[in-house]
Amino acid sequence: MSDIKAGAHQLFLRDEELRKGMELLFFAYRDFTAEADAMLARHGFGRAHHRVIYFVGRYQSIPVSDLLRILGITKQSLSRVLSQLVREGFITQKAGTRDRRQRLLELTEKGQDLERQLSERQRRRIARAYREAGAEAVDGFRKVLAGMIDEPDRARFVGDLGVDPTLPRPRRSTP
Repeated sequence: MSDIKAGAHQLFLRDEELRKGMELLFFAYRDFTAEADAMLARHGFGRAHHRVIYFVGRYQSIPVSDLLRILGITKQSLSRVLSQLVREGFITQKAGTRDRRQRLLELTEKGQDLERQLSERQRRRIARAYREAGAEAVDGFRKVLAGMIDEPDRARFVGDLGVDPTLPRPRRSTP
């Protein structure tokens, strides 16, 4: 009897169901990023700028090396985006306290304001979807997303802290 039950619960693994999941993810991502994209465009920025602003805002005094690891991009790619954000006053760089060669990144007041504007709408969208889906669905959704992340980054999201202990602690976000 358990074989029949297990088989019935595996219907979500059929090709058509997987394609529906992919399509939902594409549409959700499109809508999740649309308002932020419009805001970024007014500054001449793109999604790479958004990711940098988000993670520099999320992690207090994040070293460039940690940011590179999180974003999974080359130094050259980050340099182009980061240089523009520093030049336009959204991010500051300072030398590390123990290692002067280390570059620590922080959002300026102007950068914090932009990050807040970008994230506010996205937080509202996620909060609305979470409320509509309920706690059990949110837990399942998080498990699915975590399952899509390659190791070792998946380990960042296990446990109560939800972060990799080798990275700086995230700032508390203000709703």
